[in-house]
Amino acid sequence: MIETHYGANVFYEDAVNALYSDKIEDIIDKTGLEVVNIENTEVVEVSKENGVSIKADIITKPNVEISDYKGIAVKKTVKTVTDEAVNAEIDKLRDRVSRMVTVDDRAVQDGDTAIIDFEGFTDGVAFDGGKGEKFPLEIGSHTFIPGFEEQIIGKNVNDEFDVNVTFPEDYQSEALKGKDAVFKCKLHEIKAKELPELDDDLVKDVSDKDTVDELKADIREKLEERYKAEADDKVDSDIMDKVIESLKAEIPQVMYERRVDEIVREWSARNRISVADYLKYTGSTAEQFRANFREPAKRQVELRLALEKIAELENLEVSDDDVNNEYNKLAEEYKMEVENVKNAIPEKTLKTDLKIEKAIDFVKDNANIEEVTE
Repeated sequence: MIETHYGANVFYEDAVNALYSDKIEDIIDKTGLEVVNIENTEVVEVSKENGVSIKADIITKPNVEISDYKGIAVKKTVKTVTDEAVNAEIDKLRDRVSRMVTVDDRAVQDGDTAIIDFEGFTDGVAFDGGKGEKFPLEIGSHTFIPGFEEQIIGKNVNDEFDVNVTFPEDYQSEALKGKDAVFKCKLHEIKAKELPELDDDLVKDVSDKDTVDELKADIREKLEERYKAEADDKVDSDIMDKVIESLKAEIPQVMYERRVDEIVREWSARNRISVADYLKYTGSTAEQFRANFREPAKRQVELRLALEKIAELENLEVSDDDVNNEYNKLAEEYKMEVENVKNAIPEKTLKTDLKIEKAIDFVKDNANIEEVTE
């Protein structure tokens, strides 16, 4: 009855959709292609007599060439821990337990907190969100528009003055982007940090050490560890940069976009906020937001392709023990049952990741690292 009334083609869309999903997977499995994306799908013909013919562009992983990944030469620069660096860390501890005192015998200096009233105007008209009363502004914190805080320096209590600024071109409010503004201000109070004296009593209050000398020795040791870790990270990054430079491949743009998608999802999960809400709060666009991740996504895609090729060329293999050990390690790390981890991470995916790690170790083990002291 339906065919008689509407024609047989009323069923074609559902039929094509049902066939397409199964058949396209069969075709990909038979060809053995490593498919990145399927684009420009087009139904060429559909009928009861001839079935359905579909045409599509299959985007595959690129052919990769890589050379010069053995014997990569890099310099490892390890900073020397100076007395100034140790004292700077101690000053941070003193700052943490500092107290704010009111200053009435001088003008505002960099680092002070100025208690101000302000109201912003563009073209002589006050704008929304541009007003505050007795606002504590830390000079040098760069929390206000560029150029604002500097104009507070040198002002005295009860001074009334204008602050002239220009909103940045990338400011979140469309109405204020690039506009000149005048803020009418009044300085009510100046507060400054008062740091406690460095002595054994302070050391006991701010650390688990008993004397100043013990604290300094502990800080020096921790700085040495930090500088070494920073040097290790830097040399690893330099080696991987040279691996990427050795890569030759025509990489489909969709691979970069897919990685951006993944980074955005990871960012959203880590920060516990949806991208839509973030864009609403900041007034930025989705494209502006994604642009922040394009460079790291590009580097990650290219590095992974290079390392996969190195693993292939060097016949790096992942054993069953490697896989089981990694599953157990992840289960312990995330406080999960091993079976749940296996359900969440397919063995094929895990093997690929472990092979990448082996390729990283191979390149680093074969690198020529010259250690220098700064």
